[in-house]
Amino acid sequence: MKLVVEIAKTHLLAKPKQTVVAMLGVTFGIGMFIALVSLMTGLNDFTEEVTMTSSPDIHIYNDITENRPSILDQVNQRGLNMVHHQKPKKETARLRNALQITELIRRDPRVLGAAPTLSSQVFYNYGPVELPGSIAGVDILEEDKLFDLRSKMKAGRIEDLLANNDGIIIGTGIARKMNVKVGDRMVITTPQGHTMPLKIVGFFQIGIGTIDNVRSYANISTVQTILQQDQTYITDINIKLFDLHQAKAVAPEFQAMVGYKAEDWETANSTFLTGVVIRNIITYSVSITLLIVAGFGIYNILNMTIINKMKDIAILKAMGFSGRDVRQIFMIQSLVIGFIGSIAGLCIGYILSYLISQAPFDGGDMVSLDHFPVNFDAKYYITGIVFGVLTTAFAGYMPSRKAAKIDPIEIIRGQ
Repeated sequence: MKLVVEIAKTHLLAKPKQTVVAMLGVTFGIGMFIALVSLMTGLNDFTEEVTMTSSPDIHIYNDITENRPSILDQVNQRGLNMVHHQKPKKETARLRNALQITELIRRDPRVLGAAPTLSSQVFYNYGPVELPGSIAGVDILEEDKLFDLRSKMKAGRIEDLLANNDGIIIGTGIARKMNVKVGDRMVITTPQGHTMPLKIVGFFQIGIGTIDNVRSYANISTVQTILQQDQTYITDINIKLFDLHQAKAVAPEFQAMVGYKAEDWETANSTFLTGVVIRNIITYSVSITLLIVAGFGIYNILNMTIINKMKDIAILKAMGFSGRDVRQIFMIQSLVIGFIGSIAGLCIGYILSYLISQAPFDGGDMVSLDHFPVNFDAKYYITGIVFGVLTTAFAGYMPSRKAAKIDPIEIIRGQ
C-alpha cells in the first residue's frame, strides 16, 4: 500500500500545473458554494426571524370580507319575487366577548400568550406632512411578552406608554419620514374623520419597511377613544404558541371554538415561505452545478493522465501490480485533489462570506440593514467538504476503473 501511495504522489507531482488546475476547480466550486449558501441562508434567516417575531402564530379576527349568500341565489324562478329596499348590512370588525375569548385561549396548555388588540387604518399628521398607516391599541406589556417589543425599541421605553394615556410609539420609518422626535405631538386622523393629538413617547424598529413605515402602538383605551368606541371594542386577538409548528393544526380548533376566523402564520406568510423555498432551490442548484463542473474537470485530467501513462501502467501490471492496485493509485490522486481543493475552498468561502458580511448595504424602505446578513453555520462547511470529496471520488472512479482494465501485453505490443 505504501508503494501505491508513493506512485500516486509521483503522478501528482510529475505535472504540478495540471494538478493545481484540478485543485483550483474544486476550490472554486466549494468556495462559491459556501459563499452563496451562507449569503442566501443568512438572508432567509433574517427575514424569517423578523417575520416570525413580528407576527402572531395564530391571528383571530372577524373576517367581514368572506363571501356570503347573495339575494340572487334565493330567487324563485317560478314565482313572484319582491325586494323591499335591500340595504347592505353594516358590519364592523368587532370581536364580541373578546376579553372572555382571550382568557379562554390563555388556559390552553399549548398557548404561550394571547393578547387582545384594536387595529385601525389612520393618517399621521405633523405640520404639513401626512402619512397613511395603521395604529394598534394594545396592552403594551402583553405585546412585549408575545413579540419582545422591548428589544426593538430605538428610543424611549415601553413603560412610557403606560404612563401616558395620550402616548404613542411609532416605527422608525414614520419618524424619519415625518422628521419627528420623542416628545413631539402628532395628530391621528381616522377614516371616519375623528382626530386626536398624541405625544410620541418612543420609536421601535422591527427591521421590515412594511411595518416600520406604517405601524404604531398606543394603549387600547386611547385607540377606543380615537375611534369613539366603547371599552369592549376589540378587533383582533394575537396568539403565540410554545411550538409555532403546531399553529396549522391548532388554528382550526380555535376557529371552531370562538366562531371567528383563526389564521395560522404559515397561511398568513405563504408568499414569504414560497419565496424561501424558491431561493433555496436556486442557491443549491447553482452550487451543486459548480461542484459537478469541477468534477468533470477532474475526470478529464485523470482520463488524460491515464492515456499519457498507458506504458507506465502496463509496466506496473507486468511487474505484478493488480488491477485493484492500479485503481487505488488513481483513486488516491482524485481524493488528494478533492481533499486539498475542498480545504482551500472552505478557506476561500469563509473569506468571501466575511467580506460580504462587512459590505455596506442600504435596504432603503424595505429592510433595515447596514450590512448583508451572512450565516456562518458550520454545517454548510461540513457539507461543502463532504460533497467536494465525494464529487472528486466519483469523478476519479471511472478513469481508475479504465486504468485497472488495461491489458499490459496489448500495450507493450502496440509500442
